Amino acid sequence: MCEANACLIQGDKEELIMESVDIVEPQDEDSWRRVGIFGDQKIIKGSIKMMNLVDHKIFFEPKPD
Repeated sequence: MCEANACLIQGDKEELIMESVDIVEPQDEDSWRRVGIFGDQKIIKGSIKMMNLVDHKIFFEPKPD
């Protein structure tokens, strides 16, 4: 399988926010739609900080208020 886990980075903390992500696509200027392997969808406001493809992780950084 080639899916990844989506994680939120806040400071030096890493929080798992979605497992088995199959699709990541831009929604608008500052948000991303994530689609899981079973069709579940979530949107996050922020930016992609880093992708670690060996560990199957996508790291998002929240948009500051």
